[in-house]
Amino acid sequence: MSGRRLNAPLLIGGALVLLVVAMALISYVWTPYEFKYLPVPKEQTPNAQHWLGTDRSSRDVLTQILLGARTTLFVGLVAVAVAAVIGVPIGILAAMSPRGFGQLIMRGNDILLAFPALLLAIMFSALYGGGTFVAMVAIGIATIPAFARIVRSGALQVVNTEYVAAARVAGRGPFAIAWQHVLPNVIGLVIVQASVSFAIAILAEAALSYLGLGTPTGEPSWGRMLLESQNVLHRAPHLAIIPGAAIALAVLGFNLFGDGLRDYLDPKLEGR
Repeated sequence: MSGRRLNAPLLIGGALVLLVVAMALISYVWTPYEFKYLPVPKEQTPNAQHWLGTDRSSRDVLTQILLGARTTLFVGLVAVAVAAVIGVPIGILAAMSPRGFGQLIMRGNDILLAFPALLLAIMFSALYGGGTFVAMVAIGIATIPAFARIVRSGALQVVNTEYVAAARVAGRGPFAIAWQHVLPNVIGLVIVQASVSFAIAILAEAALSYLGLGTPTGEPSWGRMLLESQNVLHRAPHLAIIPGAAIALAVLGFNLFGDGLRDYLDPKLEGR
């Protein structure tokens, strides 16, 4: 792997992801202002005191962007963790089970796959009330099928190898084979899928917050900023452009990073 070159999507995506992470980390030690109403004119355009302007509630936009990066990363991390912790074992189980039982597991997985992440999150919000935690869990559950499918595909190749057959002859149980042989060989696929699912989670949370079903009022969120800016688009379009650009760059970054990482880790794609 040392002879491979880092490709452009991996480098560009990694830079964008690092930018989002840096904004979230910076917000823990510094923000231009507190996240509260300021005794300044509302809907200011970018200026020396407020680099990205102020919103309709006289809050500093740059402060909200920095704090919103926390929410974005937190939602993505929790949603991806939920999907991976459940989806990866399901995929390995489907690959190592008898053909009929494995197919049954995947058909149930396909039923869940039919529900888009945003639709499932809306259903959960309607049942349990809107909120960041509900959105995270719903997005995570909706992403489980993607992890299960890709892990099963990789695990099927592993379980048919000679060293797995040798492990069975040596008396190793299914759990030991899954833990010591299958999981290490599909972890690359899991990392790539996690990056792509991270982008899906960011977009779904922003959409839910825009619909008023995600992050509640009074908490920083890029989607919430879009919601609050829609009534002033004609006189302060920057209030929608700035958070919209932040969401677009974050989603683009994680998608590019996932694609680039897939190309880097897959020997078959090397040189194409």
